Amino acid sequence: MSARETLHRYLDECPLVAIIRGVTPDESEAIGDAIQEGGLRIIEVPLNSPDPLDSIERLAKRFGEDMLVGAGTVLEPTDVGRVWDAGGRLIVSPDTNIDVIAATATIGLVSSPGYFTPSEAFAAVRAGATALKLFPAEAASPAVLKAQLAVLPKDIPILPVGGIRPDNMRPWLDAGASGFGLGGGLYSAGQSAADTLDKARAYVAGLKG
Repeated sequence: MSARETLHRYLDECPLVAIIRGVTPDESEAIGDAIQEGGLRIIEVPLNSPDPLDSIERLAKRFGEDMLVGAGTVLEPTDVGRVWDAGGRLIVSPDTNIDVIAATATIGLVSSPGYFTPSEAFAAVRAGATALKLFPAEAASPAVLKAQLAVLPKDIPILPVGGIRPDNMRPWLDAGASGFGLGGGLYSAGQSAADTLDKARAYVAGLKG
């Protein structure tokens, strides 16, 4: 299965990415269980979390093919191989780092780099990006996304990240967003599994709003 097919498999089930920044390895499986129970199918552990590769390995082993698990805040090409060795299949960056994208595409993992301008978006696509992360979405708007989608390749999913709430997703979806990355609105360091489950369910419900 190609990286694009892999990503679409999980986005089709639920177009939300859980970004669990700050999670510890000992918490990761309980938080992952809550996210899965809440309806999400993609988990991103940012590499500036405590022992992130340990958390990724635990989550990848726990969920196998049921969830797409990977890393966020990937800033160096060398980190791509480390994530892959831990069982991760998704590489997300805050920036358009061509070297990270190319390293990810070479291995065959899902690449979702951050971008903000059309120039960055096209550079990412040319380097092999599977999807694009519009970041920070707070500084853009659904109108900006709609204008970008008029020229970007139709087969590249665009996922706004930053400031996404259960009650503000509809305008983005109407503009053409393929899904969203959910950060602090879904999970903050030390948050309980029960609270994570409640928030996950609220976001899934927000998709229908």
